[in-house]
Amino acid sequence: MLNFEVEPALLASRVPDGTELDSWRGKTLLSVVGFLFLETRVLGVPIPLHRDFEEVNLRFYVRRGEKRGVVFVKEIVPRFAIAAVARSVYGENYVALAMRHACEMGERGGRVEYGWRTGERWHSLAVRVEGAPRLAEPGSEAEFVTEHYWGYAGRPGRGTVEYEVEHPRWNIWPAAETSLDVDAARLYGEELAAPLAARPTSAFLCEGSPILVRRGVAL
Repeated sequence: MLNFEVEPALLASRVPDGTELDSWRGKTLLSVVGFLFLETRVLGVPIPLHRDFEEVNLRFYVRRGEKRGVVFVKEIVPRFAIAAVARSVYGENYVALAMRHACEMGERGGRVEYGWRTGERWHSLAVRVEGAPRLAEPGSEAEFVTEHYWGYAGRPGRGTVEYEVEHPRWNIWPAAETSLDVDAARLYGEELAAPLAARPTSAFLCEGSPILVRRGVAL
């Protein structure tokens, strides 16, 4: 997870009805997140050849009353069927692109990288970490970023879908080094290119866990 500060006005047109931007100590954050799905089931059913796959997403943070949630600007996966189901069930902006990942972790840390391709151009996200993982410090930016348990999809005037995401608190490694090589203007829009070209305000690697994503409901 690489996290960047962004001007709230740049996200205003993407905030779903019924929610408002969330912030950490006055900072509005935008996060680039790469992760690996393993042993995935849809409605409890494993789908052959669609159980293990990468995802890279760009997300920001909102609230609906006491519920703290995320909104995805774009989610990238390697299979068209996965993208189609996610768009249909959750109304999310999924796209299918060629993807790859590398994970070299040991007792003293390591490096994780995700890549995705548009045309002949490979984009990448990577972190190097050291030591052992631990729970995020209470009140930290890392805790803010990871402790959101709701998803919201939709844009102003188009209706909003809300869904719950269940997972334990994650252990994290703060990143010793980071890399983000991405054509942000092409993938996410010109307005988000400058924030994503800046230095991250924080970056870390999360230890994996079981995750349950419940079906969405229209608000």
